[in-house]
Amino acid sequence: MDPKIRQKALRLLTNGIYVMTSRSGEKFGAATVTWVSQAGFKPPLLMAALRKDGNVLECVAESRQAVLHILDKEQASLAQTFFASAKESAGLLNGEPYASGEKTSAPVLTKSHAHLECEVREILQQYGDHALVILEVVNAEIRQEVTPLTVADSPWEYGG
Repeated sequence: MDPKIRQKALRLLTNGIYVMTSRSGEKFGAATVTWVSQAGFKPPLLMAALRKDGNVLECVAESRQAVLHILDKEQASLAQTFFASAKESAGLLNGEPYASGEKTSAPVLTKSHAHLECEVREILQQYGDHALVILEVVNAEIRQEVTPLTVADSPWEYGG
């Protein structure tokens, strides 16, 4: 298989750009993620691939909770804020205001137009460089209409 063709073909898969947050005690995790999909109706399940070396996976594994923030196509700068490791200070996460979720203790970003609060059902780490996390949606909120930000609409490439 030609590695360049494989990379190009894999980058044709449509991926949104999201921010996932989590909290374990006084430790915070957050990351921009792109490999997310709905995985079931009853119960409502998501699957997300998270970097094994990231602080969001560490907090998700410990707390068994996460929030997936669905970003609008005009919120690329918010996505970029979470390319760096999560740092909490004075009620801000990477400089962004947040509040605790209604059903979880995971941080909900105030500027997010829509989010899904989730509880972890399973984490698979034995394959590849990302962990596959199965999440059950326990709460959802849409604050304003969203046209989802996608990798194709962004200046970034991820995948392949």
